[in-house]
Amino acid sequence: MKRVSTQQGADRKGNGSPNHHVARLIVPGMGSNHCAGLVRTSIARLDGIVDIQANIANHAVEVTYEGANTDVERIRQAVESAGYDVISAQLSGEAQASQILLMVPGMGSDHCAGLIKTSLERLSGITQIQTNIANHQVTVSFDLKTLDAETIKRTVENAGYEVASVDNRLVGDHKTSDEAEERYLTQAWRRLWFAAIPTTVIMLLMIPHMFWFPIPGYLAIVAVLAFPVVFLKGGKATHRSAWRSLKNRTANMDVLISLGSMPPYLIGLIGFIYPMTSFIEMASTIMTFHMLGRYLETRAKGRASQAIKRLIKMGAKTAIVLRDAQEIEVPIDQLAIGDVMIIKPGAKVPTDGEVIEGYSHLDESIATGESVPVEKGPGAMVLGATMNKEGLLKVRATKIGADTFLSQVIRLVEQAQGSKVPIQEFADKVTSTFVPAVIIISLLSFLGWLVFADTLRPVLEWGANVLPWVDPTLTPLIAALLAAVAVLVIACPCALGLATPTAIMVGSGMGAERGVLIRSGEAIQTLKDIKVVVLDKTGTITAGKPSLTDVIPAPGFTKEELLAATAAVEGGSEHPLAQAIVQGAKDQKLAIPELKDFRSITARGVEGVVDGRLVHVGSRRLLDEQGVSLGELDDRLKSLEVQGKTAMLVAIDKQPAGVVAVADTIKEDSKAAIKAMHDLNIHVVMVTGDNERTAKHVADLVGIDEVLANVLPEGKVDAVKKLQTKYGESVAMVGDGINDAPALKQANVGIAIGAGADVAIEAADVTLVQGQLTKLIEAILLSRATFRKIVQNLFWAWFYNLAAIPIAALGLLHPMVGVVAMTISSLSVIGNSILLKRAKLRAY
Repeated sequence: MKRVSTQQGADRKGNGSPNHHVARLIVPGMGSNHCAGLVRTSIARLDGIVDIQANIANHAVEVTYEGANTDVERIRQAVESAGYDVISAQLSGEAQASQILLMVPGMGSDHCAGLIKTSLERLSGITQIQTNIANHQVTVSFDLKTLDAETIKRTVENAGYEVASVDNRLVGDHKTSDEAEERYLTQAWRRLWFAAIPTTVIMLLMIPHMFWFPIPGYLAIVAVLAFPVVFLKGGKATHRSAWRSLKNRTANMDVLISLGSMPPYLIGLIGFIYPMTSFIEMASTIMTFHMLGRYLETRAKGRASQAIKRLIKMGAKTAIVLRDAQEIEVPIDQLAIGDVMIIKPGAKVPTDGEVIEGYSHLDESIATGESVPVEKGPGAMVLGATMNKEGLLKVRATKIGADTFLSQVIRLVEQAQGSKVPIQEFADKVTSTFVPAVIIISLLSFLGWLVFADTLRPVLEWGANVLPWVDPTLTPLIAALLAAVAVLVIACPCALGLATPTAIMVGSGMGAERGVLIRSGEAIQTLKDIKVVVLDKTGTITAGKPSLTDVIPAPGFTKEELLAATAAVEGGSEHPLAQAIVQGAKDQKLAIPELKDFRSITARGVEGVVDGRLVHVGSRRLLDEQGVSLGELDDRLKSLEVQGKTAMLVAIDKQPAGVVAVADTIKEDSKAAIKAMHDLNIHVVMVTGDNERTAKHVADLVGIDEVLANVLPEGKVDAVKKLQTKYGESVAMVGDGINDAPALKQANVGIAIGAGADVAIEAADVTLVQGQLTKLIEAILLSRATFRKIVQNLFWAWFYNLAAIPIAALGLLHPMVGVVAMTISSLSVIGNSILLKRAKLRAY
């Protein structure tokens, strides 16, 4: 029984099963959701298909399937049957597959390539072999469980050929899809010129032949010039794609172009036998404009999906590492966890790691969208692809390859670009039957003009007064043919298919560049309608770590003296509150005295000797036991505790010296972000495990509307459910910890603070990389702007088709005008999406 999910962005089912495999195909011609739908329909007919994910941004199709029922080659054939060429089809990295590229200088003929291929095919675990004698390359895809690169290299050498180099690369890397797009664009450019030159000559001959003087042998000249345009190069590929598509019962755009160009050419040849109007020029023009449209679409769509390309280019290509006390430069893919990297001023950080030596400032704008460099020193974490501004750093690699921050960002952006928006589902249902419907309308137009030419002729007579290409004197047959062809070439499923994905491409790319990672198209649609935002307190509204807030000296002591003595004693403790006091003293540039005779007093505090004086830091109970009278410090202590701060009393030589307070401080941008949410008519709720008094104090400081205090981690899900019951399905949850993950999943939109736990980020629909709440405002505004573009694109694409097809059927559009209009409609949708980059995303 088939079990298949064809929804982009759906959870993959069955990947955990040992019998399930994932194939990744690069399909350069899959340029719109219409195309993706045809590809998915064709693959879904195979047995054993579990899930299909199509992403037009990187021309990739990932298919999860049961290995016993199908294989990569059958999936490839299914895609090609739908009318689309596949340039790469292999097992994905998830199925433990890899790919190597071998340079074999001695492989100079097909005979040599055949010998190498035969030798490699004897190995178990080989999934695909591609040889290219022009550049002496052999590309081998294989299963890492049963084979390795060294065995493959040795096998080629045993066949009698020297292997000059072996380039290891995981299947599914972005190089393959980038090369595919470049190759496809180059191919489209060449096909365009191949068609444009003969067609231009035809146009130059047609004008004098029609208006001034007949050219001897004109029909023969035009037929010869148009033949390669219509039937060779791009024309041949178009007809082949159309034929495959029709056989497969998945009619694509090429079917319309093929029917709009081939019959007019063949009918035009009747002119050699019987004098009649030539349609050969029209056939050539239609195919040429089709080539122009393909080229411009590919180029424009490349602009729409630039974000991933920019992210990929940001990564370092090599790294300088310490090995055997020597500095050596290695390719980035040869880095290992634990390698110590030398990062010089002006160099990129090769991969994620921890600073073990040196101080510098790093430009982390790739991750945060903020251009202000961040100070880094020993113990600080750094991200791959960030830029070292001035100092020399030694960094220990902690993550490599697919686990790095940059790889995760690229993966999330790809996930968003390959996902669907709910509004798109209706459009997809209609476009799935679009081409057959257009063919039927075209046939009805042809028959209508043949049968009711006299009835319809007044339409042509009226049109001739407005449109220069309308000829009311046409015979019924010619009028019928022109109307039928015009309907075929004016219809544009591509505009409908590009409406949503191009807007998502631009929107998700803009978000990534600003430190806002949106995982799915559904999140884009839902986020714009959010009415309630639930904020976790610690790490979201507050910094998530204690900081020194108050230093209140008693009479006879100075602030500096009190803090220095307290920091000296607390320096002997590993407690986070103690470290906050020490850091606070350092921030104020105080010299911290030497500590002697440190002692921790259980559940009370600490003591030690500083500059010959006995210092106690701790609770009221500690000072009572030491016989210290608090006096007015007791009132100060209570006042600080009411504010939710952790206050510690200090005594020096058994005399009350003052109070030092520590608290989890409010993030700088929290108040501005919450005000901006109010401006957007969003109700803000804070959920926390803190007591009511502390929670209320924080809420009052930042302007929270509603507080849910004393909520245990497992109670956050119930809190979100209650808010959904009260306010409807429009609740967003923002959190950063492991215990926030279930609540993030429960919310209609889960938003993770990027500085938080990986599991929270994995559970979220949106990730705010920088950890600033103001980025949530940008995410909401980006969602609204992107959705507006989607609606605009869908409206104009539908309006164009609903208006243009009837006009063409009535004979008011010449096919050559129609094919130009079709190209413009697709480009206008892409162009409108690119205009999204002008959207203003700051409301604070």
